[in-house]
Amino acid sequence: MNTTSYLNPDERILYTLRELYRSYGYLFYKVSKFEEYDLYLENKDFLDTRQLLTFTDTDGRLMALKPDITLSIAKNSKPDGGMQKVCYTENVYRAPNHGGFREIPQTGLECIGEIDLYAMSEVVMLAVRSLEAISAQSVLDLSHLGVLAGLLADCPRSVTADLLAAIGAKNAHEVAALCSDAGIPQETCRLLQALIRIAGPLQEALPQVQALPLPEASHLALAELAQLSELLALQGVAQRVNLDFSIVSAMEYYNGVFFRGYVDGIPAAVVSGGRYDKLMQKMGRGCGAIGFAVYLAQLERFGRQTPAFDTDALILYDEASDPALIIRTARSWTDMGKTVRVQRQRGDLRCRQLIKIGAKEVSILETND
Repeated sequence: MNTTSYLNPDERILYTLRELYRSYGYLFYKVSKFEEYDLYLENKDFLDTRQLLTFTDTDGRLMALKPDITLSIAKNSKPDGGMQKVCYTENVYRAPNHGGFREIPQTGLECIGEIDLYAMSEVVMLAVRSLEAISAQSVLDLSHLGVLAGLLADCPRSVTADLLAAIGAKNAHEVAALCSDAGIPQETCRLLQALIRIAGPLQEALPQVQALPLPEASHLALAELAQLSELLALQGVAQRVNLDFSIVSAMEYYNGVFFRGYVDGIPAAVVSGGRYDKLMQKMGRGCGAIGFAVYLAQLERFGRQTPAFDTDALILYDEASDPALIIRTARSWTDMGKTVRVQRQRGDLRCRQLIKIGAKEVSILETND
């Protein structure tokens, strides 16, 4: 019997992802539905505290419904616990700006410890495989924040966030305006604009970036990116990865590779992740970390089709029907991996086969294909 045959498309994807992560040694991890509010207040640059749903517990502590998984896992990680590989399926809770709240299902994984090139390649590969489990028409856009950090090292901190936002929007004009207002050298501005324009398959776009006259720190990050590209080719996923330096995030927490994954038919990112050693250091953990989340809520509008039938077999019975015959007939369908409904009246159910159980006989009233 196919154990996934009864699952709807979303459930089948989730089952596939959990089996994928388990096959690479990621252990299932369960976190609490809430954390102390201070955890998010101390990391408000990592997460917008305006979206928190808070309450006071019976001991008078201010608590928050969990808006993020990574912070909880990082907080509970062992400072010197060796390599920790965990995966999860959880709901997070956020308050949109327009009021109310949202319950957002996620699955994903975190790799915590000494993050070397293999560990990075494994996590990026699993992100690509996660996208493939959703759709063959998918791509992972990847950047390296170290390349941008090298260029932004001498820029005023007051303008860094705005520059990252302009880079994320691929707005070369805004980058030029910000650089001009902040007195940033024209050469730095031109290099930032050049990075925005370079985007495409990783192994094709990387040489274009390597040819730029970047600072030494940026070239060190590019050297790591080149090594990662080679490992991704060995993992068999390099062709699914695009290089795109508009994929950015807060540099106070993230460093190294950062990525987002997309599938045809869904406008927003389905996968998001990266390396966050700086967050681990801020939380007093002397180790690195990399991971990603799959936003399951996005899948609700992807590939959702109304099934042709509500059940494979609809078995009708009445007072004269033989109970043993009802049970044997129902079990014969479930043993074949088929779905079955047993009830007195048909109602408006759609079925492949309509069956009536009598006192001694089984009658097929209707067959639909």
